Amino acid sequence: MARTELFHAPRNQGFVRVAAATPVVHIADPAANASQHIALIEQAGAQGVDLIVFPELSLTGYAIDDLLMQDALLAQVETCIKPLAAAARAAGVIAVVGAPIRQGDALYNCALVLAGGHVQAVVPKTYLPNYREYYEKRWFASGGQARGAVRMGDDWAARFGTDFVIEVAGRPGFVFGVEICEDYWAPLPPSTRQALAGARILVNLSASNVLIGKAEDRERLSAGQSARAMAAYLFTASGWGESTTDLAWDGQATIHELGARIAEGPRFSMQPHLTVADIDVERIGLERMRTGTFADCARDEARRTGEDERIGRLLIAEEDAPKGPDGPLMRAVDRFPFVPDDAARLDQDCYEAFNIQVQGLMRRMTATGAERVVIGVSGGLDSTQALLVACHAFDRLGLPRTDILAYTLPGFATSDGTKTNAWSLMTALGVTGAEIDIRPAAERMLADIDHPHARGEPTYDITFENVQAGLRTDYLFRLASQNRAFVLGTGDLSELALGWATYGVGDHMSHYNVNGGVAKTLIRHLIRWVAEREMKGSEAAPVLRAILAQDISPELTPAVDGKLQSTEATVGPYALNDFFLFHITRYGSTPSKVAYLAHQAWGDAARGAWPEGTPKDERVAYDLKTIKTWLRKFLIRFFQTSQFKRSALPNGPKVVTGGSLSPRGDWRAPSDGSAKVWLDELETNTPDA
Repeated sequence: MARTELFHAPRNQGFVRVAAATPVVHIADPAANASQHIALIEQAGAQGVDLIVFPELSLTGYAIDDLLMQDALLAQVETCIKPLAAAARAAGVIAVVGAPIRQGDALYNCALVLAGGHVQAVVPKTYLPNYREYYEKRWFASGGQARGAVRMGDDWAARFGTDFVIEVAGRPGFVFGVEICEDYWAPLPPSTRQALAGARILVNLSASNVLIGKAEDRERLSAGQSARAMAAYLFTASGWGESTTDLAWDGQATIHELGARIAEGPRFSMQPHLTVADIDVERIGLERMRTGTFADCARDEARRTGEDERIGRLLIAEEDAPKGPDGPLMRAVDRFPFVPDDAARLDQDCYEAFNIQVQGLMRRMTATGAERVVIGVSGGLDSTQALLVACHAFDRLGLPRTDILAYTLPGFATSDGTKTNAWSLMTALGVTGAEIDIRPAAERMLADIDHPHARGEPTYDITFENVQAGLRTDYLFRLASQNRAFVLGTGDLSELALGWATYGVGDHMSHYNVNGGVAKTLIRHLIRWVAEREMKGSEAAPVLRAILAQDISPELTPAVDGKLQSTEATVGPYALNDFFLFHITRYGSTPSKVAYLAHQAWGDAARGAWPEGTPKDERVAYDLKTIKTWLRKFLIRFFQTSQFKRSALPNGPKVVTGGSLSPRGDWRAPSDGSAKVWLDELETNTPDA
């Protein structure tokens, strides 16, 4: 397979494709149900599914009561298994189906794992409900302590019990565990031990009748178990056709990963269907590795259990393993990992982010006894957000906004637009505004160091820029001393990741930085949220919208042909940089995996959802070559050239998961590192198209 094909195949990027099957139920008719199963297995195979899971007792129907004790029915179940196993092999999938299975003189409610033309394993239900409308102990024995093998027919047997998880050879991380319905309602579900034994995918074959509100309960259980167990959780329940003598069924099917729902099937459908999604088992493994609690708990569980209670592994041989999907990734990848697509969730996140910033500043002010802050207001995004936070903090503390000492400090390239916005904002918010022109001081410094600009040469280098940035911060610190105040920082998380700050007495430093845990992409939405929620109808709202409409620029060098200096032309689009930052620091993903995910998220502007309020001109697409180009530059900046700045950051609150680059927080790294390992991996494993 060519390098490009290898790169674009989900199976080579750590994904396993799973399907929750919802067949139409034929009551007490195993042959008809088997026919339904085979059709869905064939559909799954055509979609590149690796693992398909059917509901509880899917071969007979769940609500058939004493018919479960009929020998004719149980015998027909056994005759259906071989054709199902053959169908799964032909389709190239692993199928998990529900059936009543006899072992010795007992009957068990079981999940059959079919692969390579055989029943590889039979997993009995551990916890049997026997309350309210359920009477399973009337028919079934508990499989909690069952061990050994079970024979079905004359010539084949399978491993039987709950003391193992199933590993698929040749597919790293493809390890799954099976539980059945009531099992995950127990205080200690079998899937918890399965996860600790290495299962990254947990599946639940369920019947689970529907009542008002029960679908939400099941959703919470699935989400919670996938989060707590650091796993994926696949749930599928009985649907149309199941007996409604006393109960009703909705066919709920959900797929969760690390607490987030990534796929959901239709409820109350009368048609058989599949709910399909790609599970990132590689990501699950990385999350477990970087969370020491998981390893500690797994160790303690192994120490607590006796040898005969420990969970082992059943290996599905490589020749019997599914090969995995080649086609497009079947799951949504958020373009903005720091900004949710869902409008209600975005509103909630903005509320929490803003108040985390405000709470942090309030606490620092009360701890220091400060009554005033000094802040530089440029008319750009970051200083605007920091000023909004300061105003809200002062309001809540009962302090006058006039004790917020805001300064606009125009330099050689400050535009009339941003300066006007800065003054308009300070006036609208009612803070004490002032202006200090830094050009005379900058001219003096440039002359003192014999910079070419002082001799009339148009030299706009880093020194020319840093003289201005450093002077601004120097003024702010001296003003803070003069006014018994402290300097409020404005630099954001994205700038810290890129090293886009002047070190020391520059925009890198402050007494307290409320924006240090907020990505640039979230800053934009926070300002929009404040304009529409907190300050709707106020004089500040139109100013905030005007600030949002501006291009991002440090305004340190003169405009060329009327165009302002562009930050993103130098460091790359913040949308991509925030995407890179999240996946590299939050999960430790390889650069090639990050490039793959970025292409899935950004390769087509028409595919997938956009956060509410995203302007049309920001709804762009990036091809793989462009993504790779900017990722290469990000890796150099992040791993090699800017860590020394992050090793000396001022205090500030962490706001988002994985969103702290403070040396006291999520990211600690040597200042003398090299990006070579990451650059080599990117070049070796990522094509340009």
